[in-house]
Amino acid sequence: RPAKTMKPTSSRKTPAELRSARWFAPDEFRAFGHRSRLMQMGYGPEDWRGKPVIAIVNTWSDINQCHSHFKQRVEDVKRGVLQAGGFPIELPAISLSEPMVKPTTMLYRNLLAMETEELLRSHPVDGAVLMGGCDKTTPGLLMGAFSAGLPCIYLPAGPMLRGNWKGQILGSGSDAFKYWDERRAGRLSDAAWAEMEAGIARSHGTCMTMGTAATMMGIAEAIGMTLPGASSIPAPDANHPRMSAECGRRAVLMVWDDLTPSTLLTRAHFENGIAVAMALGCSTNAIIHLVAMSGRAGHPVGLADFDAASRKVPVIANIRPSGDRYLMEDFYYAGGLPALMKRIDAHLHTDAITVNGRSVGDNIAAAEVHDDDVIRPLSNPIYAEGALAVLRGNLAPDGVVIKPSACAPHLLQHRGPALVFDDYPALKKAVDDPDLDVTGDHILVLRYAGPQGGPGMPEWGMLPIPTKLVKAGVKDMLRLSDARMSGTSYGGCLLHCAPEAYVGGPLALVQTGDMISVDVPARRIHLDVGDDELARRRAAWKAPPPRYERGYGWMFSRHILQADQGCDFDFLETAFGAPVPEPDIF
Repeated sequence: RPAKTMKPTSSRKTPAELRSARWFAPDEFRAFGHRSRLMQMGYGPEDWRGKPVIAIVNTWSDINQCHSHFKQRVEDVKRGVLQAGGFPIELPAISLSEPMVKPTTMLYRNLLAMETEELLRSHPVDGAVLMGGCDKTTPGLLMGAFSAGLPCIYLPAGPMLRGNWKGQILGSGSDAFKYWDERRAGRLSDAAWAEMEAGIARSHGTCMTMGTAATMMGIAEAIGMTLPGASSIPAPDANHPRMSAECGRRAVLMVWDDLTPSTLLTRAHFENGIAVAMALGCSTNAIIHLVAMSGRAGHPVGLADFDAASRKVPVIANIRPSGDRYLMEDFYYAGGLPALMKRIDAHLHTDAITVNGRSVGDNIAAAEVHDDDVIRPLSNPIYAEGALAVLRGNLAPDGVVIKPSACAPHLLQHRGPALVFDDYPALKKAVDDPDLDVTGDHILVLRYAGPQGGPGMPEWGMLPIPTKLVKAGVKDMLRLSDARMSGTSYGGCLLHCAPEAYVGGPLALVQTGDMISVDVPARRIHLDVGDDELARRRAAWKAPPPRYERGYGWMFSRHILQADQGCDFDFLETAFGAPVPEPDIF
């Protein structure tokens, strides 16, 4: 679909017009100090004079497994910057290791966005390479960079290699959940579980299933913020350092062309992101992050846009958990994201300009699919509609999200009694109780796990199926919460229920035994309780105590938006106030 897209300017900046020249060029006392301190570090005027200064925002740390190769990749980026005549400087940022940071990295996504914005604004830099990949780092870096407004390009960490156990391919997260249930049911030995622990993650890089990391790296490419094909390259592949160097070279040229997010991005770019997400069988987290990213760029999309796309764009990436066999390594060999985009080009704005200065259509023109089972033709999709659906009703006035492509078909239309839990410890204790009064028809409910209640909306939404049901052979059941779930998760999980229970959303009024009706094709969820009874319950409801009384958490609780609004901070939204000016230098 053609779209009116702003073309990058044809006029080039001069060295005197570089932003960094404010720091280094004047014959003034402060500039003397800036230059002398660079020389203190061993640099000379030949290193920076008249050259774009490129910030390399690096989310490496010793405890971020997805980014363990970034210590080397940053040198590749620097090589590219130098080749193109720029001056590279590395700026470390918070790392956000998804499995290690508690209670959840979502609590700190906006902190990374704030840090990125202020790093770029406060330093003498002209453009940026953003190094991320682990789930929240992609949206956090891009949100901050969009607000900072400097030319920038995103460098995706890339997926890890396939997992392996006794010759069997293992997928991040998805197989861990699967085999944990087997162990709970007594069908997997402790020794086998320990062997899997050593084989499921065997290289640097992100999860190699279509989890949140792969989803968001793909979306970053789909909205034009990466080099073509960059999001699919496995982290250990030799093409990855080559791509990293090219990011450095391209960042320098983007500065000279003044190709900023505001001149590059339009609503069409984010609609492309939604369409690609659907075709990938994306993580449910894509909604929250893309809503927040588009808002920062000044071209907001919402839940209705996702649901509309889901009716039109089929899932064609046969990648677990929506797919039944393949992983990201296979996806790369099959042609990667450019090949998938070529297959769904009828659903894309192909004249949207990308960071390489070319249109989407130009970038995918020569793309080919090398394996029709990994990247399916539109005539043979994994799932005929998109990966996500948004349901509404008296239980979720502002929406609840489900991933139909990873849900048992019989649960897409279901009515069952609620089994309600107010916190995760109570849920965890109950599901292991052999005498728990529960059947496969029940709908498990976890509340007070949303943006404020969690706090930070942890990935608790794939509620464990009670052990007695697992032993009886139950593989899936409906589960409802105001939490999120890992993109590697699967099953009949209704997520992001908004407004959340903590702020008095209808989820706070549900009682065990209440009947809940779910109709995914009709996009409807309904609590079968009369209005008078709900009014009585609301009058009796008491708000829970504050989660934080000081510090960052205190600030988070007062400014975090609800899930349907992308969980950004209200004061960071583009429309909150006037643009922040350039820093004074006196």
